[in-house]
Amino acid sequence: MILPFLYISDAGASGRGVFSSEDIDAGTLIEVSPVIVMSGDDRKHLDRTLLHDYIFEWGHDQQECCMALGYVPLYNHSAASNCEYEMDFDHALIGIRTVRAIKAGEELCINYNGDWDDAKPVWFQTA
Repeated sequence: MILPFLYISDAGASGRGVFSSEDIDAGTLIEVSPVIVMSGDDRKHLDRTLLHDYIFEWGHDQQECCMALGYVPLYNHSAASNCEYEMDFDHALIGIRTVRAIKAGEELCINYNGDWDDAKPVWFQTA
């Protein structure tokens, strides 16, 4: 499920990103997408490829990884994100939910650290 007013567009230096053509209320579930779950051994191989930047740690013990389908791989990172992701390990799904109101035309971002308001640098940022 991807809400019909979400779209992919140019996000400048970040490449492509997910945007909304309509205002969205805080707390709105905007996407639920399936994931492909892979083993820790698979992750060792993926970490040596471009896919490293698009996979998520997966499982209650985070010993697996997953590739999300839908728009999920295209949400860019922001330490002050306006969305958060919710993992459903039992059903192999990731949901994206707004954490504040979104204006039409605004880019939707998640925090790659896991918590929507975690200000720690991520692997591609320099200190």
